Amino acid sequence: MQQLSSRLTSTQVAYIQAQEGLDDLGFNLGGNWDYKNGSLDRALDREHKVWLRLPFEVERGELDVEAEKTDAIIRFGQPYVLRHEYEEGLDQDAQPRTLGGFFDQFAAPSNPDAAIDESWITEAKRVLEQAEKRFVN
Repeated sequence: MQQLSSRLTSTQVAYIQAQEGLDDLGFNLGGNWDYKNGSLDRALDREHKVWLRLPFEVERGELDVEAEKTDAIIRFGQPYVLRHEYEEGLDQDAQPRTLGGFFDQFAAPSNPDAAIDESWITEAKRVLEQAEKRFVN
C-alpha cells in the first residue's frame, strides 16, 4: 500500500455528489462499506489487481446504497494505492456456505499488500488529480 498526499483529504461532500462526480472516472463503491464508512475504488489495471482507493467516513446521515436516496455527508480520508497478487485458478480452501450448495470459489489474495511499480503510482496521481479538480478549488 502506498499512501498519496491529496487536497481531497478531509474534504466533506454529499455521498451522492461524490458517487456521481467520480463515476465517469471509473470509481465505484468498494465492497467493504458499511453505514458509517467505505471507499470509492478505481482499478488502475485490466486485471483489477492495482487500485486507487479513496476512503471515507460518514459525517452525517447514513450510507444506504440500496435506498433511492441517501442523505450521507462523507469526509474523505487519505487516498492510497494498493496491489493484490492472486493465485490463478480456484481457491483450494473454498468453504461451503450455510446452505451447503454454494462455494466461495474465488481465490483470496496471496499477497494483499504487494509491491507497487512506480508507473502505477504515477497513474494513480494522475487520476487523483482529476478527482481533486471536481471537489477542491
